[in-house]
Amino acid sequence: MKVMNYLNLNQHPAHLQFYRNRTNAFAEIYHAHQGMEILIVHEGTGTVIVEQQIFDLAPGMLFYFRPFQLHRIRMNELAQQAYIRSFFVFEPALLDSCLGAFPSTREFFQKLWKDPLSIQKISGLDTEALHNLLQAHHQTIEHAKPEHLLEEQLFFLTNLMHHLKTSYPLTGYNLSTERNSKVKSSSIAEKVMEWIELHYMEPFELNQLAQAIHLSPNHISAVFKQIVGSSITEYLTARRIRQACLLLKTSDISIQGIGQAVGLGNFSYFCQMFKKHVGLTPYQFKSTSDQP
Repeated sequence: MKVMNYLNLNQHPAHLQFYRNRTNAFAEIYHAHQGMEILIVHEGTGTVIVEQQIFDLAPGMLFYFRPFQLHRIRMNELAQQAYIRSFFVFEPALLDSCLGAFPSTREFFQKLWKDPLSIQKISGLDTEALHNLLQAHHQTIEHAKPEHLLEEQLFFLTNLMHHLKTSYPLTGYNLSTERNSKVKSSSIAEKVMEWIELHYMEPFELNQLAQAIHLSPNHISAVFKQIVGSSITEYLTARRIRQACLLLKTSDISIQGIGQAVGLGNFSYFCQMFKKHVGLTPYQFKSTSDQP
């Protein structure tokens, strides 16, 4: 299970995929990206797990994930159900600078990028207008010369932000309504994720978690597995590795200190787990991240 889907945005700051069919190639994993991610669902149904919340996923929805934000896409297991999506990962600071001439669009984008309370699912969009926007830029980007590629990508992302700002203003959106609509089983899974968010840097004890939520360990484990699609231990490991990636990218803490900070105090075990889930050693990841 790879936690970090590592796209080296230092080499090229935007990776855009339009209408990609992932029906047969999709893997349900916890992952995060170095940059910001926007996901538009064209076909398929399922759930999205992000920020200790569980959202429905369906055609016409858009999700956005902040840099190094752990999330998981889980598709429903229906026979012959296709999963087609557009997927954009980019360096948010670069787009932010491009939006300097468009202050209201920039304010909207910064809310997506930096506001921890903004809801991360956008539904009810004008799918026809959005489709026309994607189609208008898709072929241009696909056939752009290398020296023009970034310009075309940023032009598209600017237009996308303007379209979203116009059709779906985030100001005044009722976050509590979205949270209160969840079913009871989902809230148990969310309580587990909220507890892990507070304690992932400590040695894990299932009994301690069970006592905090006032349910039996077996019941908690079964419900979490059913709703989220993974074990509690797998989620905990993904959360720890995601935090390690963030610290390697943004801090001067030693690699051994980072292992301790994320609850993996055994240095050799931390390096082993990091390599297993990221595909690089902590040293390699930090070195690659530091490249201009």
